Amino acid sequence: MRTALAPAKVNLFLHVGPVDSDGYHPLASLVAFADVGDRVSVAPADGLSLTVEGPFAAALAGEADNLILRVLRRLGEAAGIGEPPLAITLDKRLPVAAGLGGGSADAGAALKLARDALGLVLDDAALADIAGLVGADGPMCLHARAAWAEGRGDRLAFEPALPPLPALLVNPGVPSPTAVVYRAFDAGPAAAADRPAPPRDWTPGTVIDWLGEQRNDLQAPAVALQPLIGEVLAEFAGLPSARLVRMSGSGATVFALFDAPSDATAAAAMLRALRPDWWIAPTLLG
Repeated sequence: MRTALAPAKVNLFLHVGPVDSDGYHPLASLVAFADVGDRVSVAPADGLSLTVEGPFAAALAGEADNLILRVLRRLGEAAGIGEPPLAITLDKRLPVAAGLGGGSADAGAALKLARDALGLVLDDAALADIAGLVGADGPMCLHARAAWAEGRGDRLAFEPALPPLPALLVNPGVPSPTAVVYRAFDAGPAAAADRPAPPRDWTPGTVIDWLGEQRNDLQAPAVALQPLIGEVLAEFAGLPSARLVRMSGSGATVFALFDAPSDATAAAAMLRALRPDWWIAPTLLG
């Protein structure tokens, strides 16, 4: 059996423009990946199957066609082997509809594991083309590397200079579906999907200060739809050690950045005591 982490994706900032004539929103974002996420395992089998377990498995129980199965069927077509004969196990540890790219990360991890298990001669660029079937997050989550994302999120430029950033991820247990948030966004005035100039240097303190000058244009409409996201933001605001607090993607997960991992761990303990029903995960983004 082969196993891999499907890491959580965090939009450190997200600038969104008005919808275009094709129904898509241009965006600019700097994306980082956490050291927490789902776990995907593959093992040889007589046919293709998927078993979902873990603390958030129930949220996927009604899903007719998981993204993992979709991309693996496409992988089989590309390799000319039909459905890959693999048993997939997804340990679902990330909240669903949380702005963390969980489904795309699961699909990306499954593609790499399946390629290696089957000995297929396909590089990551070929896998990224397949991962694009799940949406703009697909290729970036397959690579799972810090990157600038532009266009519809499909134009990627990796950013190796981004330093590790101690962080805390918090989800209040409410879904924040991307399509619904975008509809609320479209009802208000839109800014521009501008890509800012990079920070003057890539030391952690400078990067955090620079991120503070950016924004997540989906945060306000998401909070309006799910006021509990606003409660998370307010709880973070009361933590003196938090350097930056922002929602990731279309929510409902909120992240805070800290100067040191010990600050993130202490903040996690404090919040768990106050809100034991929330999903709270200290992590390192990079």
